[in-house]
Amino acid sequence: MLIRAIKTFAVAAFAFGLGGAAATKAEEISVTHWGALMYGGPYAVAMEKGFFKQAGVNITGILTSKGGGTTVRNVLAGGLPYGEVSLAAAVAAAKEGLEIKIVNAGAVSVADILWVTTPDSPIKSVKDLVGKKIAYTSPKSVTDMLSIMVLTKNGIELSKVERISTGSIGAGLTALGQGAVVAAPTMDPIWSRSADKYRPVFELSKELPSMIQTVGISTVDFIKKDPGKLKAIIEGRRKGVDFLNANPAEGGAIFAKAYNIEPALGEKAVRNMLAVGYWGKGDIDLAAMDRMVEGLRIIGEVDGKVDWSKLIDTSFLPADLRKPS
Repeated sequence: MLIRAIKTFAVAAFAFGLGGAAATKAEEISVTHWGALMYGGPYAVAMEKGFFKQAGVNITGILTSKGGGTTVRNVLAGGLPYGEVSLAAAVAAAKEGLEIKIVNAGAVSVADILWVTTPDSPIKSVKDLVGKKIAYTSPKSVTDMLSIMVLTKNGIELSKVERISTGSIGAGLTALGQGAVVAAPTMDPIWSRSADKYRPVFELSKELPSMIQTVGISTVDFIKKDPGKLKAIIEGRRKGVDFLNANPAEGGAIFAKAYNIEPALGEKAVRNMLAVGYWGKGDIDLAAMDRMVEGLRIIGEVDGKVDWSKLIDTSFLPADLRKPS
C-alpha cells in the first residue's frame, strides 16, 4: 500500500496512452496483492461462479501487484478497464493529475490486521507495550499508520514505544520469534495459518472505526468508451461478496483454489473476514474514506483536503448502492 512511487508511473502511463489498450485487454483486471492477501476473495468467486459473465463481461485473468502505484500503473499504462487499489494510491494518483475515478469501494475495514505476540509473553494489551519494541512493516505503510493511531487512541506517547520497521509481515513475525520485538502485525490468510503460534495483543476491529482500505478505479477514457463493461465488473464483484456471505464454506474453497492454499485455511480466512465486515458490496462511505485519509495525513502521505466530488463517480454502482453516505 505504499504510494511513494506514484510520480514514477505517471510518465509510463502517458507513454502507453491512458486507456489506449482497453479494447485488447478488457478480459483482465488488476487487484492489489492478488494471490497473497484477502482483497481478491470476491473476484475469485465471481470468476469461478460465472458472475462476471452473467453481468456481461468476460474476466479471464487478474493481474497482481505489491500494491500502491503498481496497481494504478497496471490500469493506466496497461489499458485495463478496472483495478482495485489502495485508497492512498488512488488519492495520490489524482493529486498528480492522472485522469482516474473511484467507482466503488472494496475492502471497507482494516480489521484484517492485528498485532500478535507469543503465547507465553507477558504482553496482554496495548498498555503493556510501553517501554517495549514493536514491529511494523515499513515507513509510511498502513501498519505504520495504524500502530500510531492505536497507541495514540490509548493515550500512549509515541516516544514511549520503540517501533521497528521490519520490511514485511514475515520478517516481523521472525523478529517476534527471536525476541527482537514483543509484538508484530499479521493478517489473513497468514493469521489463519499460524494462529496457534501467536496470541493477539490488539485487534483493530476493537480499536479503530471502519476505514476504507481499497477502492475500484477506472480511467476517464475507459469510462467514456465502455461504461457497460465497468458496470458489469462492479456487479460481478458484488455477487461475489454476496456469495461469500451466504456460502462461506464453498466460497472459502474457491478462494483457496485461486490462492493455491489448503481449503480449510481458505474457509477459515474467509470466515474471519466476514466476521469483521471486511468486503464491502461497492457502496461508498465518505466518513470511512475520510478516516483513512486522516490516518494518511499522520504519516505524511496526504496533505490538504480531498475533494471527493471530483474523484468519485458512483454512476456505475447498482442503484441501491449509488448514493455516497
